[in-house]
This record gives sequence, C-alpha cells and structure tokens, in this order.
Amino acid sequence: MMIAVLGECVADAFADARSGASPSELALRVLPGGGPANTAVALARLGTRARFLGRLSGDVFGTLFRDRLTASGVDVSGCVTAGEASTLAVAALDGEGRAAYTFYADGTADWGWRPSELDHERLGPVSCLHTGSLALVREPGRGLVEEFARAAAARATVSIDPNVRPSLASPADYPVARWCEWADIVKLSDDDLGFLMPGVPLERACDTWHEAGARLIIVTRGADGAVVSLDGRRASVPAPAVEVADTVGAGDSFTAGLLHHLDERGHLGGRLDRLDLETAAEAATFAARVAALTCTVPGADPPWAAQLDHPANPRP
Repeated sequence: MMIAVLGECVADAFADARSGASPSELALRVLPGGGPANTAVALARLGTRARFLGRLSGDVFGTLFRDRLTASGVDVSGCVTAGEASTLAVAALDGEGRAAYTFYADGTADWGWRPSELDHERLGPVSCLHTGSLALVREPGRGLVEEFARAAAARATVSIDPNVRPSLASPADYPVARWCEWADIVKLSDDDLGFLMPGVPLERACDTWHEAGARLIIVTRGADGAVVSLDGRRASVPAPAVEVADTVGAGDSFTAGLLHHLDERGHLGGRLDRLDLETAAEAATFAARVAALTCTVPGADPPWAAQLDHPANPRP
C-alpha cells in the first residue's frame, strides 16, 4: 500500500544576492516546490511508498519537478504530462525566514485537470490520499479534485491541508466544513486558521470541523509547536529548537511526518477508528522533528530518514 498525494508543483524563485551584480539586475535562484509535491518528496525520503498525482509541464521547470520527485523515490507513474506552463512563485523572505509569495499561476498546468485524467485507476492501491493547497481551490480543476478525494474516502484515509494563499483565493474558496464531510485528517497552520476563521478560538474551530466529520485536526504554530485535536480531546506538542535558514516547506514536511508515523503504526486505510490521543500526539511530535529539520536548510528540502536517526550529523 502507498500514500498518494494529489496536487501541484511550483517553481519557488528566491532573490539571489550576488556580489558585483548590477543595481538594475535581480538574480533568481529557482528551487522545486509546491505544497503537495513537497509532501510527496518528504514521505518518500522518510521511507514511505509515495505516489504523486500531478500535471507536470514539459517545460524546464516541469523537468526539474520530475527529476526531484524521482530522485527522492516518489512514484510518478500517475502524473499527467501537460502542455501548459509550470506555476511560478517568487518568494520574499522576512527576518524570521517566512516566505511571502507572488504567484504566476493563471492558465498553468497544475489546475487544468480533465475528467479522463482523474480516474481512480490512477490512484492505485493506497492506504491514504492527501490533497489540498491550491489544487483544491483553483479553477478549472478544483471540482474534479474534490470529487476525486470524496470518492477516494470509500477506500482510503483522506488527509487535507488547506495551505491558504490569500493572494490567490478568498476565505470562501476554502469550504473546510464541506471538506470535513469526507476528510479524516485536517492539518493547517495558525495563520491559515486566522485567515479562514478570524477571531474564532482554536478550540471552537476544531470542534466545528469535528462536528462536520473530521476526526483528527492538527494546528501547527511555528516555534510554539502544534495542537492536536482528536474528536474534541486535545494535546499540545513542542517544536524542536533549530537554527532556521527559512521555513519554506516546513508545513508540508510536518504533514508527511504525521502521515508516515500513522502509516507505520497501521492507522491509515480507514476512518482512524483505533487512533487514540496519545498516539496522535506521538505522530505530531515526530512530524515536528521532520519540519524542524526542513527549516535548517534553504527551500523545501525535507530530510531523509537517516538524518532523523542521526540528528547530530549536518545536513548536506
């Protein structure tokens, strides 16, 4: 059994300060990214069999995405070769390493799903489907992605991460309560929560989504760790202290760590019926370690399993 991830790849472009460059010149360093693709890469590097379902452009960025996925051990046999261009995001980092993005996403490959491209033969034998981010909110493919995920719930655990992008979508584009009708796991950040339900206490928001159907809700809080809510019972887990290069991809790596840990212990494949709060908190604690290591290097570059086993070893 595998974990499948459905969603986008994005070319993350960072300003590259070069000595001697002209004042009128801006150099960009482009790294492969995109929340769902990052999650698939992190899962495979942790040792989980991972399949990525995405629309990969034939342009230079599409080649970059495919090479990164396959080098990390991700099964890309379910991907579609698309004629449209890749999505580009230009990132600006603040003093704490957090990125604000300007997206170039209109008419790009990631959102152009057709019914023939999202048949369930493409899903394969999976214990879990993870999706979310822009693929679940961008037209014209959003309806097909939601329909695909809803149908997958009949045979697998379903996980979502809204991973909100205020520059591209409004709160109304994120019907989380409706998604909870078919999603078992909802993972989001405290920034996401503030955007989706401004002024609503975390506990009340979690209970609203539990009532809608989601059993496990995780709210990540950066350096303050995460809150785990299972059917209304809650626990907090810490975040390891690390020297931060940037936080790009940390949330995606957290999701991968969470799903990897739950899968290893046999909790994926159904409705999380045997999951208890202690085990969910253990999974979130492991996920926080994975996310923390991702923060120690530039860009969305999740750690490999061996780097978790030997945390004293510097990352390449």
